[in-house]
Formats: sequence, C-alpha cells, structure tokens
Amino acid sequence: MATVHLAEDMKHRRPVAVKILHAHLAAHMGTERFLREIEIAAQLSHPHILTLIDSGATEGSLYFVMPYVEGESLRQRLDRERALPLDAALRIAREVASALGYAHARGIVHRDIKPENVMLHEGGAFVTDFGIARAVSAAGDSLTLTGTALGTPAYMSPEQAAGERELDARSDIYSLGCVVYEMLTGDAPFRGPNAQAVMMRRFTESPAPVRSARPEVPEAVDAAVTRALARDPADRFAAAADLATALESRSAAAPAGDAPRSVAVLPFADMSPERDQEYFGDGIAEEIISALSRVDALRVAARTSSFAFKGKNEDIAAIGARLRVGAVVEGSIRKAGNRLRVTAQLVSAADGFQLWSERYDRDLEDVFAIQDEIAANIVQALRVVLSSEMKRAIGRPRTEHIAAYEHYLRGRQYLHQFREKSLKFARRMFERAIEIDPRYMLAYAGLADCSSFLYMYHDASDANLQQASSASLRALELGPDVAEAHASRGLALTLLRDDDGAAREFETAIRLDPRLFEAHYFYGRASLQRGAHEDAARHFGDASEVRPEDYQSPSLQAQALEASGRRAEGSAVRRRAAQLAERHLELHPDDARALYLGAADLAALGERDKSLEWIGRALAIDPDDTGVLYNVGCAYAQLGEPERAMDCIEKAVEYGFGHREWIEQDGDLDTLRALPRFQQLLTRL
Repeated sequence: MATVHLAEDMKHRRPVAVKILHAHLAAHMGTERFLREIEIAAQLSHPHILTLIDSGATEGSLYFVMPYVEGESLRQRLDRERALPLDAALRIAREVASALGYAHARGIVHRDIKPENVMLHEGGAFVTDFGIARAVSAAGDSLTLTGTALGTPAYMSPEQAAGERELDARSDIYSLGCVVYEMLTGDAPFRGPNAQAVMMRRFTESPAPVRSARPEVPEAVDAAVTRALARDPADRFAAAADLATALESRSAAAPAGDAPRSVAVLPFADMSPERDQEYFGDGIAEEIISALSRVDALRVAARTSSFAFKGKNEDIAAIGARLRVGAVVEGSIRKAGNRLRVTAQLVSAADGFQLWSERYDRDLEDVFAIQDEIAANIVQALRVVLSSEMKRAIGRPRTEHIAAYEHYLRGRQYLHQFREKSLKFARRMFERAIEIDPRYMLAYAGLADCSSFLYMYHDASDANLQQASSASLRALELGPDVAEAHASRGLALTLLRDDDGAAREFETAIRLDPRLFEAHYFYGRASLQRGAHEDAARHFGDASEVRPEDYQSPSLQAQALEASGRRAEGSAVRRRAAQLAERHLELHPDDARALYLGAADLAALGERDKSLEWIGRALAIDPDDTGVLYNVGCAYAQLGEPERAMDCIEKAVEYGFGHREWIEQDGDLDTLRALPRFQQLLTRL
C-alpha cells in the first residue's frame, strides 16, 4: 500500500519513517477521506501501538509519519527463524492483543493484522498502520476492481474475505490467530497456489491443530488459537483481552520475557495555578501505588522510597537505579475549579523510552476512574496480563463525595509523617472526611490508626484507646471484606490486650489481601508483644517479602529470632536491616526512625562509633519525640550504656510513651531489666 522512507525530522532531529501511499490508492481515496481516517488513528496512545507523528498531502501524494523503530518486523524474524520459541511467541501475541483491545474499545478495527505490521524493538512488539486499512476500505468497491485486496489473504477473516464492510473486533482476533499460528508452527494456517485459493480454504477447511506440527505446545494454547480461528465470528473470543488471558493460561507456562516487572510511582507534580494541590498529587500517586501493589506479578517501590524524589529533577535512569526498578511513573495534576487535568507517563528506567502516556481532562468527580485507568494501563504496559481476581484487587472502596476524599488525602499525607503534631492533624482530616461522608470506611480506618499510633507513642490515654477501638469497629462494619479495616481493627485490639481477637483480624486481613504490608507488620508486632517470638519472626519475614526495601521488619525480626535462641540468624538479619536503613537514609537523610532503629542494629553488631553517630543525628532531628527517645534508649542499652538508656526511656514515658507490654518484651532492653530504675518504671506504667 505504501513506500516507506527513512527520513529525519529536522525540527526534533530524530529519525522517522515516512510512508507514502501508492499513487493509485491516493487517487481513489482522496485527501479528505485519508486525513479523516488517519486523524482517528492518531488518537491512539498505547505502549504497543506505534504512534502517528504527522500526516498530510503534498503534490498529489498522501503520506503519514511514524517513529523509526530500530529493530525488525515480525515478518523478518519469521523469515529468519520460521517458528519462534514458545515464550517469545506468546509474549508477542499478548502484546498485540493488548494493543488491539485498546483500539477496539475506541471503535477502531485494524483490518490488516499480519507479521509485516508488527514491529519488534528491544523485546517489545508494536502494531503499525492503524487506520490505513480502514482508509483503504472506506474508498469503496472501486479499489477492489483495481486488484487491491482490502487486507492480506493469508490473514483475512472469512467475513473480510467475503467482502463484508462492517467488521468488528472479532475480525482482528481471527487475523491475530493466524499470526500466532504461524509464530508457533512456522506456517500460515491456510496455504494455496494463489490468493483466491487461500481465501476459499478458510470457508471450507479447518486448520490443522497447532500441536500436530509442534507437540510441545500446551493444549490450552492450541485450544486458544483454534477458537480464535473459528469460522463463525460468534464462536471466537469476544474481545482481544480474552484471547490474551487464554494465552496466559497456567498450562502455557510461558514467562513474559524481559519486560520490567518492577515500578516506582513518583508523586504527581502540582501544576495548579495556586500550587495548593500538593496533597492531591501525593494522594493520586499513593492510590496508584496501593493498586499496583495488589498485583502479584509486579514489584512496586514503597511510598517512602519513591516519594524521596519529590520535587527533585533527577534523571529517570538514576531514579530507577536508586530504587532498583525497571520503570518509573511520573505525572502532574492541574486543578481549576471542578476541572481536573492529570497527565501520567510510564518510562523505562533502562533507556528512557516512554512505554505509555496519557492525559485526562475530566470533572473532579472522575478522579477515581482516572486512578483505576492509570493503574490498569501501567499493568498493561508492563506486559502483565491480569486475571479477573487481580482486576478486582486493583479496585478500592471509595466515597462518592469529592470533598471527603480531599480531606482523606490530606489525612494520608500527614499520617505518613508519623510525628505527634502530624498525627493529630491527620486525625482531624479523617474526622472531617467522616463528617462529609459518614460511611467512608477508609477514613474510619485512618482515624483508628492515628489514635492507635498516638496511644502507642505519644499519649497513652483512655481517650485515644477508645477512639482507636470505636473507629476501627465502625470501619469493619462498613467494610467487612476490606483488608485495611481488619488490619486497623487488629492493631486496636492489640492495644486493648485482646490477643486472640487481634490475631483473627490480622489473619482475615492477610487472607483478603496477602500483599497488605501493614497486616503482616502489625501482626508481627502483636506477636512480639505477647512473647510469641517464632510467630513474630515469621510475620516480620512475610512483611519483608511484601516490602523488601523496608528496614523496620528485619530489625524487629532480628529481635524475635534472637529471643528464640536463633542468634546467628538474628545477627545476619540485623546486618541486612542496618544495610536497608543506610540505603533508606541515602534517600531520606532526616528520617529519625531509620536512624534510631539502625543505631540499635549497629550497636548489636558491635559497630559502636557508627551507632553513636546515628544516635546523635536522630536526637538532633527531634530530641523530645517519644519514639526517638525510647528507641535511642534501646540503642544505648545495646551499647552497654545503661544510665543513658534509662535517662532516655524515662523521659519518653514522662512525655507520653505508655506501651508497657512492648517494654516488657523488647529484647533490646534485656540488659536493663535487673536495674531498680527499670523495675520502678514498669511499676509506674
């Protein structure tokens, strides 16, 4: 249909591919029809669709411009290898299916899926020429009389070969089935001496099973290809995503290739005129992190890690290297009145190549749909085919009230700061969200957590304890099937000394969402608090698997292992905890918690000088914070400084630290237990 030229985009100084339609096509089609169809195709933005850069008409020639892809077409690879390795063939098929599904959802049928129109670049597949076949077919039957086929015979669906003009997604699915068949067997499903013979055979014959030519292909894959090649469109897959899912069957046992399966989501930059929406940008990023974290096949950098780059203009490759991820999500928000513009892009950390990007101009009330769509598109772009369970896992309980959601986001922003003033402010924000929407389950869970943390670290009052209990109970009533509600309730019950009830809640939370870090982490703390050291070690280990970059879980796991008599294992885990804390401090040099927990680990490992340095840094950040004082006391105890340790712990208790059960079980304080000052402290508590 076209001659392709390698050219240079003089404005942007980049190589591009310029396709000039053959003269007889241009003459029959006309400029207006061509540009109209190309304009529709230009709206497609997907990681596996080769985007359209430009199009136009000049001196009777119709042309369009696409990115130049350094690589080869699928046809070139098939000519060289004939049949492809199973995993490579299925990966390419899923990526093409993903592109087709995206286009079909927007009412666009490709009409000419064939190996020539699939480009392979750096392990990824890209579909080209969207809109061109449609533009040709729109020119009418006169083209057929010139001998131009509206498609390619070896890959045409029966209805397309029959000359039907109104084709739907199932026609493309048939063509993709032909391509998959050829990738697996080395031959097209139908062959013949000429184009007419090839087209006729698809009306009268069924292709031989894939396994007859290649027995090692799993039965599930063979069945999926056979269904895609059904003569009657009604017998095929209804959507390209269904074909992709079928090819992802467990029995296929095909890995997804070398695509990045780890991602970091940076805070979305606030581009609003008043620059007063920082909390909103943070909240959207956090919601996307939460959604992606529920996908088992992805490793997602924790909020604390990715948010370290907030406001910093660092290179994506450097961010990827620091966070050890293969891709990075960055974006921006612009809020004006009730309108919201969100831009997001997924960038490969290895080469800076943009895997996906999108801009959303919506009403503010559409923010939840935007978050879900971004998360789903990122998963697609990373070539992770979602099961129905994973799709459901991405969704979260929501409020219908945007004002309540805004207060909730402000609460989340301050909750993460974990200091007394920030926790109190976060609690007010959650309370306001509940005033607007009395059925906002996540706001009740946030309120409960704030009260629990305040009780544990700053103010061991009955008021905080009762609010933790009542808010967590209300969260559970509103969200009996939501893991966060059970985790919040479990934490509150731990403080209420209902160990059995807390264990049931944590177990339920983990069953509902095995990747909820807080459920494992607080289950570990609850176990450690009641002296169940083996259980605690296991739960902290599970928390570390969910969030490998977290330094807190291994630090506490080491205590549990040592208390169980497994001192060698405990020492090794402490070493890892100290290394993780140091890595965290490279991103967050003023994080007092990483400093004081790391100081205790370094002290236990015999690194006295470094431990004292970290103690000094932690105290300089916030010398009156109860959490800082208590944990610095633990580090001093490990260093063999009992008087300095007791000074810090007594001051922490004086300022509001009242978690007696924790003090009784904390292994870091074992060297202090015989001291009269320590016994007197327990009596006061």
